[in-house]
Amino acid sequence: MKVVKFGGSSLASGKQLEKVMNIIKADSDRRIVIVSAPGKRNADDSKVTDQLIAFAKAVIAGDPYESIQASILSRYQEIADELNIQSDVMEKIHTHFRKLLATSFRSPALLEDAFKASGEDNHAKLIAAYFNESGLPARYVSPKEAGIYVTSQPGNASILPESYNYLFHLRDNEEVLVIPGFFGYNENEEIITFSRGGSDITGAIVANGVKAELYENFTDVDAIYAANPNHIDNPEKIYHLTYSEMRELSYSGFSVFHDEALQPAFSASVPVHVKNTNRPDGKGTLITRTRPKTNRILSGIASSSGFASIHITKYLMNREVGFIRKLAQIFEELGLSIEHIPSGVDDMTIVMRRNQLTPGKQAALLYRLQNELKADDVHMEANLCLIMLVGEGMVASVGTTARATQALADAGINLNMITQGSSEISIMFGIEEEKEATAVKVIYDAFFNE
Repeated sequence: MKVVKFGGSSLASGKQLEKVMNIIKADSDRRIVIVSAPGKRNADDSKVTDQLIAFAKAVIAGDPYESIQASILSRYQEIADELNIQSDVMEKIHTHFRKLLATSFRSPALLEDAFKASGEDNHAKLIAAYFNESGLPARYVSPKEAGIYVTSQPGNASILPESYNYLFHLRDNEEVLVIPGFFGYNENEEIITFSRGGSDITGAIVANGVKAELYENFTDVDAIYAANPNHIDNPEKIYHLTYSEMRELSYSGFSVFHDEALQPAFSASVPVHVKNTNRPDGKGTLITRTRPKTNRILSGIASSSGFASIHITKYLMNREVGFIRKLAQIFEELGLSIEHIPSGVDDMTIVMRRNQLTPGKQAALLYRLQNELKADDVHMEANLCLIMLVGEGMVASVGTTARATQALADAGINLNMITQGSSEISIMFGIEEEKEATAVKVIYDAFFNE
């Protein structure tokens, strides 16, 4: 059995859905399909999920929403018309939104999650109807029926361990099952979504639960590239990665695959194959526990902006018992997460995602760090970009860091921070955001264009 997930661009139009159906028909082992909401058809188009978020916010604020709702419904209608779908699926979609608007939610966050999830949910119903009318026996399965139960953090759900046992029953079906991605149900049977792009997570969870032989993730690129094509012209394709390498690259900016989606597949040793919906016979990128060794030191170079660094200096910090605990408690009480903590003897840097900080929360954080830790100095740098060098080949190589830092030095790029993971398969540099594209290019040239 193979679990197959299709992203929004793969499902954006009737023409794309025809490709999807042909992919499923081409392999009888492809028996469970996880779908996203319709994505962009072109650069100027809107994703249905973005429209649904605007719809929810308008409802919460009491603003007019009719035009947004009409635009969303027209996207599904256009796909149905393009495929000449004759079933009553569009009436079901209209009914879904009427019920959604009539529902009373316990909080605005739960309302927004329910609205966002309707993008995948309604598309799954439409796709199942299309498959059936095209001679491919299929059935829509809701996450509740499948057994996808999650924690109660709106917009940031985590799967409950017992869900993996519930999901195993999906193996017993002969027809193709179409399951909406991106959301599950909590213990109160309320809809809770994963973080944005979470259909990848649903696919990996289902692949784990049914003990699939392969999890195929179809998107709009031929393979995962060694660097961002926006920064590098024609970067090399990566045809084989380990779970650990992909996890590091996804975290650091590779948007092809959600950074939380690998763990469910990894824990069940399910191989992941990233492929192109528009060229399904291509080689793609295989992600497994181990991979054959190559001459390449690095597998990829990723970058991600939007970070802030908070520098704390205090004499004899290293001898103060409980210093880290007090610091972490301040972050916890303010509802802030920490990404990295490189440190010295008398100083420490806290790296965090900048989008967590409102002006008020930033002021409270800096004040509390200064006063409660009795620090000599606390200051923040807001425009930090993280560059991640990733590769299993670094474990047995000498001089990787020197090679990369020399390339940055020759380009006049100053390092704000440097750290290496304990696994030795990644090195991370912190630089100014405005230098991101140049930094990626010079490091890529140093390792891939020797």
